[in-house]
Amino acid sequence: MILENKLNIIDFTKLARTEEKISKKKAVELFENKYLDNYEAGTFKMLSAIHQYLFDEIYDFAGKIRTVNIAKGDFRFAPVVYLQVTLENIEKMPQSTFDEIIEKYVEMNIAHPFREGNGRSARIWLDLILKKELNKVIDWSAVGKADYLLAMERSPIKDIEIKYILKQALTDKVDDREVYTKGIDYSYYYEGYIVYKAENL
Repeated sequence: MILENKLNIIDFTKLARTEEKISKKKAVELFENKYLDNYEAGTFKMLSAIHQYLFDEIYDFAGKIRTVNIAKGDFRFAPVVYLQVTLENIEKMPQSTFDEIIEKYVEMNIAHPFREGNGRSARIWLDLILKKELNKVIDWSAVGKADYLLAMERSPIKDIEIKYILKQALTDKVDDREVYTKGIDYSYYYEGYIVYKAENL
């Protein structure tokens, strides 16, 4: 299904490539312009701001809570009727330790508050929480796609795997542009977007 978009693109492949190019460029801008310094790490307001910044040129729903129920395979994300309350509860979760931060990230993934672009936005959000609370970020280039996706698939029932995988990839290079841009490329790679390199946009 082709998502309705501001660019009136009706070809799936063309939309995917255009979305990747525009939103990756915007992701790099987020690092360079410090736009997110105005938001509190760990809040839905920050996650919404990330999503809106990445996708506003493409989708009307950028930054807005979804109004339809969505699923991936057999897994259904938080129902729309409970989504607002779910997000309020996630925001109240503690985030002072690594385990607490990953538990909060897992719950936000289960919520999947947006129509599209949840994973890519949430991984930036996660790094900003880690940076604020622990002065660390994830070196996503050290996180294998298959291991990550399987661990995230299992995380609603058992989060020990995703905690282990991400803990091994922690780095103190919190302001390193190369770590960030490579991280964006890997984040998009997890979702199947591999045409453009962030550093070249």
